[in-house]
Amino acid sequence: MIINIGNTEIGEGCKPYFIADIAANHDGDLNRAYSLIELAKEAGADAAKFQNFKADTIVSKYGFCSINTQLSHQKAWKKSVYETYRDASLPDEWSARLKEKCDSAGIEYMTSPYDYSSVDLADQYANCFKIGSGDITWTDIIKYIAQKGKPLLLATGASGMDDVHRAMAIIQKYNNKIVLMQCNTNYTADISNFKNINLNVLKTYRAAYPDVILGLSDHTRGHETVLGAIALGARVIEKHFTDDNDRAGPDHKFSMTPVTWRDMVVSANLLYSALGDGIKRIEKNEEDTAVIQRRSLYYTQNIASGEKLRETDLFPLRPILDTGIPPYDTDKLIGKTLKKGVVKNDAVKWEDFI
Repeated sequence: MIINIGNTEIGEGCKPYFIADIAANHDGDLNRAYSLIELAKEAGADAAKFQNFKADTIVSKYGFCSINTQLSHQKAWKKSVYETYRDASLPDEWSARLKEKCDSAGIEYMTSPYDYSSVDLADQYANCFKIGSGDITWTDIIKYIAQKGKPLLLATGASGMDDVHRAMAIIQKYNNKIVLMQCNTNYTADISNFKNINLNVLKTYRAAYPDVILGLSDHTRGHETVLGAIALGARVIEKHFTDDNDRAGPDHKFSMTPVTWRDMVVSANLLYSALGDGIKRIEKNEEDTAVIQRRSLYYTQNIASGEKLRETDLFPLRPILDTGIPPYDTDKLIGKTLKKGVVKNDAVKWEDFI
């Protein structure tokens, strides 16, 4: 399956597609958002992604207050959950400007919309949609986004297969341009998170949805998971992106930086190149090696014309010459009659025999 995001083909036979999720790392500063777009492009990202939401339509101020304590990665937030989402929300008028900046920088503009009006706003500027893991159970908005007919990336963090099947069934009624992304939604950047990434879920997704493009939305430090995912068939990679992990804000700690992002892209593309097409053969760069490392049969002594060949007259040595005979043909030679005399250490040739 191959689909287009803007002018770029993604899918089987295509290089990995990298999405730099700037998310809340703009820190409420449009010029900072512009800078991150430029840095993402320079670091090798194919798309710069933002998130369109309003605090009142994504979180319940009352609901989070009733929990009494902030959980998971939100424990480290200095402000309340509601205030943090309020501060991270994008003004609607930014969308056109961010799209324009992405176009001028030569990078795809992308966003995750989290309510109906944000979907309609994003539809004016984005060539595809990303549905975040937290909305995998909001079937109405999944349907609403799928009906837009644009490529759709579905993240599946904190989900079971029943959640995935439910969402996919809705999407596939209206849209076949799908990227199904394995994801683990623990944002603490703790090294212990690696044991929960479960990249082998990609095999499960491939078996269940053979015509869908696979992806990884990841929140670990480094890019070990990215390399593993690509080896397992993922062709779309999403990681958070910042210029400084020490900045205050909800997403900076687990984000990639321009340096680590570039390292990831280089390593991932080398890995992708190494995957090949699965056809076993002597590769072009091995042809000389095959000559000097493979053995062919050589005579162990001088033998007169008319003599019959014995097994002790032969021994396999490197290299194998153009007319050489490989060791697996030894049995075909035993008992054959020499039509001319041969000399010890000469390579055995089929033309030596009657």
